[in-house]
Amino acid sequence: MIRRGLTNIHAHPSFIPLDSTSRQILTVSELTTTVRASLETHFAEVWLEGEISNLRAPASGHLYCTLKDQTSQIRAVIFRSAAVRLRFGLEEGLHVVVRGRLSVYEPRGEYQIILDHLEPKGRGALQLALDQLKRRLEVEGLFDRASKQPLPAFPRTVGIVTSPTGAAVRDLITVLHRRCPILSIIIAPVPVQGPGSAEQITAAIQALNKLGVVDVMIIGRGGGSLEDLWSFNDEAVVRAIVASRVPIVSAVGHETDVTLADFAADVRAPTPSAAAEMVAPVLTGIVERLSLLTARCRQVVSSQCLEQHQRLDLLLARMDNIRFKILKEAQRVDGAVAGMREAVRAQVRQAMVNVQGWTQALVSKSPALQVHRDLVIVPQLRSRLLAAMSHGLKRKAEQTHAYLGRFNGLSPLAVLGRGYGILETMPGRRIIRDAGQVFVGEEILARLARGQLRCTVEEVRLDPLV
Repeated sequence: MIRRGLTNIHAHPSFIPLDSTSRQILTVSELTTTVRASLETHFAEVWLEGEISNLRAPASGHLYCTLKDQTSQIRAVIFRSAAVRLRFGLEEGLHVVVRGRLSVYEPRGEYQIILDHLEPKGRGALQLALDQLKRRLEVEGLFDRASKQPLPAFPRTVGIVTSPTGAAVRDLITVLHRRCPILSIIIAPVPVQGPGSAEQITAAIQALNKLGVVDVMIIGRGGGSLEDLWSFNDEAVVRAIVASRVPIVSAVGHETDVTLADFAADVRAPTPSAAAEMVAPVLTGIVERLSLLTARCRQVVSSQCLEQHQRLDLLLARMDNIRFKILKEAQRVDGAVAGMREAVRAQVRQAMVNVQGWTQALVSKSPALQVHRDLVIVPQLRSRLLAAMSHGLKRKAEQTHAYLGRFNGLSPLAVLGRGYGILETMPGRRIIRDAGQVFVGEEILARLARGQLRCTVEEVRLDPLV
């Protein structure tokens, strides 16, 4: 494989065999340096193709890999200054065509190729870079259909991001004015290819968003090669389109040209003219449509008014019937009220009669009246009572006198009054009934009808006959 990229091969004098009499002995370093110098001189530019394996990307920014085919392999290095110029990412198994120069890594004595150019085998670097970037952005969800914004039906201002001198801008303005002459157009002039164009396209999208008056935006340009359209595959442009709060129509190239801006935009148009037709409604059509709708609205309103008027008349007629029914019901209610009022009055009169009767009954049963009536007979009863009491007292007095006479006859005092006395011992005051109860010389007390006598026994005689 190396021979395919070999341009000039010459035998180095140091590798010519020497005869035994002129033998030259080298150190390993001297030999390695000599070989490296020879390789770098005779293989200063080598083209070869192979498959990338053992790819490593340390923090230094250099890239290390191995290029191999079915039978051989060679170490390769891409220094940072060349790696940053790569427009696609290296991958394991990627088949590439490279350009470089051979050299020797002296610490290990290994020869390697130092690459300064790589391109994918079979497809261009731009296409590979485009595919890789598309996959990465798809994984991030930047092309999700769910996040697409709808285009406004009646935009008032359209922003255009394109070249001010290209045919696309003329087509856009022509179509927009033809379809809707009252539409305002704001053009953000930018270069659409070449260095710095992607940055200016990104800035234009962001600037139109900041204006706050743009309802929809068209970004695009005419057709061209992949390299010409590359600005619309730039990651910054894609992210600016996705971040735009204004709906964006992508109109880049012809229908067969597909860029990442087409996937990121809310709507893709096959051409700039088609984008203008998508964005701008046909004003004459709108006016005709409005006129037709206005006529229909008037017809519908007139029809509705007539229908409502008829319904109103019908309701008014029904209202008359209802009013007549209401009057009849009101008359019936008046009769019922009068009957109720008369019934209430009758009830009241009967109640008053009952009250009067109950009042008289209560008056007749009044305790005061009874007392007043009974007070009339009190004097008669009093006279009767006094007479009865006097008679009773008199009769009782006579009975009492009779009992007193009897009692006096039985009283000891009465006996004493007849000259008898009662003897009692001293002390003790016991009644002396037997002469044997006392002794001679003993003092005794004699109770008489009037007064008492204190006596001394001089003689005791027990014979009752003496």
